[in-house]
Amino acid sequence: MKKSKRYRSVKDGVEKNKVYPLAEAIELVKKCSTAKFDESIEMHIRLGIDVKKADQQVRATAQLPHPTGRKLVIAVFANDSDQAKAKDAGASIVGGEELIKEIKTTEKTKFDLALATPEMMRKLGPIAKILGTKGLMPNPKNETVTNDVAKTIKDLQSGKVAFRSDETGNVHQIIGKASFEAKMLADNAKAFIDAIRRVKPDGSKGIYVRNVTLTSTMGPGIRIII
Repeated sequence: MKKSKRYRSVKDGVEKNKVYPLAEAIELVKKCSTAKFDESIEMHIRLGIDVKKADQQVRATAQLPHPTGRKLVIAVFANDSDQAKAKDAGASIVGGEELIKEIKTTEKTKFDLALATPEMMRKLGPIAKILGTKGLMPNPKNETVTNDVAKTIKDLQSGKVAFRSDETGNVHQIIGKASFEAKMLADNAKAFIDAIRRVKPDGSKGIYVRNVTLTSTMGPGIRIII
């Protein structure tokens, strides 16, 4: 794919094959964020896991010190009383069986993350495949199955993130915006790496965190020392 003149210009400022200290990498990734919008700062982590083994899949949550700056569209599957609490807490989409029927019919999911109360989980069967293929199925492992939807929504808005390894053994996470102060990005980066390390699968052998890369939405990747 042909790269834009802007991209080639900022990439020239990143030394090829160099691995940067975190503070230096953050300053550089901010400098490379030259698009006409406030770019997201992303962290991509390559894990030493066997993706063919179910017990080595990484799926959990991390409480970052600062919000990521991303406005999450949250859907909540709950009964009537919890629906009201979810709306008050800031959920964008709430519903019960009628929402399940709508998704089953349209196969459309216009949200970034789904929460469900425990009693609603057994009712999600008809749309489990639709949600699952998009990584949206609520799961106790990443605390998206909850008895307190209001608290969970507030936690997510204040910096709590749910993450999972993909089919190639990588984890991807937005940790902030280019407009954030460098310290805020560093705080979130360190907290996220710590969270990844805490959930190392018992079966993972050898080097677990193989490499970590920072990038902005439209910028080049910058490897960091871990």
